[in-house]
Amino acid sequence: MSHEHEGRIRVGVTIGDVNGIGPEVIIKTFSDSRMLQVCTPVIYGSGKVISFYRKLMNNQEFNYNTIRTITEQIPRKLNLINCWEEEIKVEPGTPSVQAGASALTALKDAVTDLAAGNIDVLVTGPVDKNSIKPEGIVFTGHTEFIGRAFNVPDPLMFLVSGSLRVALVTGHVPVTQVAPLITKERIHAKLAMMIASLKRDFNIRKPRIAVLGLNPHAGDGGLLGKEELEIIQPAVKEAFDKGQMVFGPYSSDGFFGAGLHQKFDAVLAMYHDQGLIPFKTLAFENGVNFTAGLPIVRTSPDHGTAYDLAGKGTANETSLRESIYLALDIYQNRLTYNEVTEKPLAFSKMQGDR
Repeated sequence: MSHEHEGRIRVGVTIGDVNGIGPEVIIKTFSDSRMLQVCTPVIYGSGKVISFYRKLMNNQEFNYNTIRTITEQIPRKLNLINCWEEEIKVEPGTPSVQAGASALTALKDAVTDLAAGNIDVLVTGPVDKNSIKPEGIVFTGHTEFIGRAFNVPDPLMFLVSGSLRVALVTGHVPVTQVAPLITKERIHAKLAMMIASLKRDFNIRKPRIAVLGLNPHAGDGGLLGKEELEIIQPAVKEAFDKGQMVFGPYSSDGFFGAGLHQKFDAVLAMYHDQGLIPFKTLAFENGVNFTAGLPIVRTSPDHGTAYDLAGKGTANETSLRESIYLALDIYQNRLTYNEVTEKPLAFSKMQGDR
């Protein structure tokens, strides 16, 4: 099967937790028929669940084509694969182990098709980590699960909204475990992933990156912590001395408070909340979570299951729509990047002839 299905990139979308807002934002997003002009979407989930929410929302514009396997997908149609046959009690706003199990089933099916090249990109709906209890592993999030599936044990969580891009040195780990994980090796690894992604995925030739400190006031010269002096600052200098446009460490509050993020292509934060609080404050309804450093393209909305909104029809679908758009852009940018790197002279001549 070709990488593009009759000219349209094939987008897999997992339903997420059936009791969260995932099904509703999917319905709202694809009620706009213009989405079918830019991609061939495939929902991994359940027609019965989607029908439940469609009726609840009294949505007449949303229609889909049920298929048994991915090979039956139809271009210019919204396709849906039933990932489970058993009845699931849908209770909007209520966490359940059954909802968690079905979310994991949909994710596994989508990842299998992505690995086989049957879809081109993956957009994942929000899940409740506490409801997902697979045998043999602890489910800490999509990022880690998909990283394992594609043999990248420590991929990069990249939050994106337009020119605002925030990546994390440490992701889903308790705060008590953050400081020991801040090492020069880890910072260099994350910077390498960031730089490669900014060039390949975002078409930025010479990316400028700001690195945040770990401690208040970036350690205040060692008064409030030694990590900046002993680890972060040397790592930044080593990267800069190798010709990379990497600067810092900056004090996080002052950095975002003064709007310095606007002068950089991306920001590397040391831990989850340090990066996500300013990001979601600046871009709450249209932010996208992108997993960089993988051989495949995976994005997701930057919100969770939002149980308090589930079933009310009021959830905002902007983040899911932006997740789809970003996945499409990154997929196209990678195709272009691969062409340029494989045939640089031919591409250079082509550009010169224009």
